Amino acid sequence: MPSISLPSTSKTHVDLSTSQSLTVLFCYPRTGAPSETVPDSWDSIPGARGCTPQACSFRDAYKELLQAGVKQVFGLSTQDTAYQKEAKDRLNLPYELLSDEQLEFLNALRMPTFEWEGKAVVKRTTLAIENGRIVRVWYPVFPPNKSADKVLEWLRNERSAVNNHQLRDNEQSER
Repeated sequence: MPSISLPSTSKTHVDLSTSQSLTVLFCYPRTGAPSETVPDSWDSIPGARGCTPQACSFRDAYKELLQAGVKQVFGLSTQDTAYQKEAKDRLNLPYELLSDEQLEFLNALRMPTFEWEGKAVVKRTTLAIENGRIVRVWYPVFPPNKSADKVLEWLRNERSAVNNHQLRDNEQSER
């Protein structure tokens, strides 16, 4: 994981490479403001729509994610922090949004992007990060409103299987 400091909606910077606990980062193309008319060109891009439902899926599952072992949740787009702050407040998101307006993070990880109106935007992707390493990737993410459910499913199945295996190994080494 590259060490890149990203501005957040809390007016701080976040470097995901320093995260020592399980962090979920969902990347989304862009959110629209209530007063904004979404152009037909956006709607014609497969997979572009659904950023708000995706963000709300993580909002609605936030407590359950924390109970399942996630310590931090972040959303990331290439929009500026002021634009993201409006969405965070309007949608009552309990987590911060990160801005990669300069594409540093996306380029360093070679994340999938597409161009819209002359700007690069990230394709919908979700990452699980632990101890500065990516431990799971969800791509493509569809449908967007089920994004958090996919993470919870992984936490329940895959992570619990790993934890059970480690527990058995510890019990056997104690004998």
